[in-house]
Amino acid sequence: MTRQLRFVPDHALVEVTTRTLHGRPLLRPSPELNDLVLGIIGRAQAHYRMTIHAFVVTSTHAHFILSPDNAEQLARFMQFVNGNMAKQAGRLHLWPERLWSRRYRSIVIADEQAALARLRYVLAHGAKEGLVEGGPGSWPGANCVAALCRGEPLRGTWLDRSAEYRARMRGESVPGMRFASTYDIKLDPLPGLQHLTESQRQTETRHMIKGIEAEAEATNRAQGRVPMGVAAILAQDPHARPARLERRPAPFVHASDRETAAGFRGRYRCYVDGFRAGARRLKARVGEFVDLFPLSSFPPALPFNASS
Repeated sequence: MTRQLRFVPDHALVEVTTRTLHGRPLLRPSPELNDLVLGIIGRAQAHYRMTIHAFVVTSTHAHFILSPDNAEQLARFMQFVNGNMAKQAGRLHLWPERLWSRRYRSIVIADEQAALARLRYVLAHGAKEGLVEGGPGSWPGANCVAALCRGEPLRGTWLDRSAEYRARMRGESVPGMRFASTYDIKLDPLPGLQHLTESQRQTETRHMIKGIEAEAEATNRAQGRVPMGVAAILAQDPHARPARLERRPAPFVHASDRETAAGFRGRYRCYVDGFRAGARRLKARVGEFVDLFPLSSFPPALPFNASS
């Protein structure tokens, strides 16, 4: 099966998901990993100027709601985040193999109602699966619940491992935090909430959280489900592979009605047609450039085709 073309219109709202290999809890939360994850996201935001609306990092996957300027910015931001999270989690959990099961998946959120639904979905992690008691704010991993509900800062530590390595190669002593710096994560409101004041947005988020808590409690009672609890979550073996993974096909687009979804599908079909036509033209002309490069070489890839 061929991989779907990445279609991210400029300034689109997207939900990004990335999952660990085999569903292993390789992102098992801890104070140290949480601090490093927040530092990675904060540095990536500062470097690539990404607009972040919400995020959560669970033991097995991470979700982000973002508003990238274009597909290139999204790709560079996620490459930085996923690459560095894999390095830090692998170091902490003694995992020498690759951490992510595949590249991230980005799904466009096509309207304001769908955006609120996806925000609720991201905030519900930990509670909706019956993992923690006390609601989403009890999840011990990196998340944005306290920041959106109460305005608490999201701050983490970035460790410059490259500078640390170069110092060691020079024979210098390298204390643990010599190459550490602190980054804050700035959360922007969803487009549909920008007309509200910060206090009003916090009130709306707290109301959303109460609904999530009530729904999780009702589900726990109906299913006879006892939450796993924070202590058990922190005690998980990060290398353990679950016996069964729940897999569902990802939606093509997040939309609150069929008309909006159909409109986006039409835009995607036009994009695919244009891409394939360009690929045919490029293939027809590639012979003109072959002689510019030596044999057995890979010519450089084409640059991202950004809108002017």
